[in-house]
Amino acid sequence: MSKTETAIKATYFSIISNTLLALIKGIAGYFGNSYAMIADAIESTADIFASFLVLFGIKYSNKPADENHPYGHGRAEPLITFLVVGFLITSATIIAYESIHNINTPHNLPKPFTLFILGAIILWKEYSFQTVMKKSKETNSSALKADAWHHRSDAITSVAAFIGISIALYFGKGYEEADDWAALLASGFIFYNCYKIFRPALGEIMDEHVYHELEAEIKRIAATVPNVIVIEKCFIRKAGMKYHVDLHLMVDGNKTVKEGHDIAHVLKDTLRAELSELGHVLIHVEPDFESIHR
Repeated sequence: MSKTETAIKATYFSIISNTLLALIKGIAGYFGNSYAMIADAIESTADIFASFLVLFGIKYSNKPADENHPYGHGRAEPLITFLVVGFLITSATIIAYESIHNINTPHNLPKPFTLFILGAIILWKEYSFQTVMKKSKETNSSALKADAWHHRSDAITSVAAFIGISIALYFGKGYEEADDWAALLASGFIFYNCYKIFRPALGEIMDEHVYHELEAEIKRIAATVPNVIVIEKCFIRKAGMKYHVDLHLMVDGNKTVKEGHDIAHVLKDTLRAELSELGHVLIHVEPDFESIHR
């Protein structure tokens, strides 16, 4: 299965999971007198639309290069991630607003059965986070990573709801608002997760060089290629699921232009064979001036 197929399959998993959980949370919250669970359902509903955006972003970003997009369409993925963050911020804002409103509004205690439902949801959402995060690492997908953090933020809001409902039920009348405080706390966690999702995507758009492990691996592989003296510079930028690389290759200054060209081609072929995540590899050949005078 290709990386694209793996990412798409993981996104369908998120869509189905979030749809079912949004229904379960909404129904349980309504009949269980728990705004924390309703807030949880709101976030899951936003996650459904966000997952559809991720699906679109993954499919579009993996379209092949064309005349107008010689480097492919990979930059669509972090742009989609920004939209996903927008969904999260919107849902967190709604949850916070409604929580503050409900804190000052008298209402009944939550029903005990909501705790059992929340316990199962927490376990499932953490499993979902681990599953989708694993797939995001396998595919190098920033949009899929954002989708994974949706599952984690959902698990956090469910934990907050569980704590709030437990406090309200344990202490009884007069502590009904504990459920609403839990929802407000959950919104804060969602805002924090928004930053964690947004920051790497911004770095990708800005061509931030943070791929030091990949750089070290490229240099290690280059050292095994005959006639490569050293990699003088190595610039890496990410677009979608691929990493585009610019290299400055130093060769013996006594080599002809054709010989230097052939060495560069061998290096490019070797890198692509050993590192499937590489996209374009541009190699600039530099002469080793010291070898000219030897």
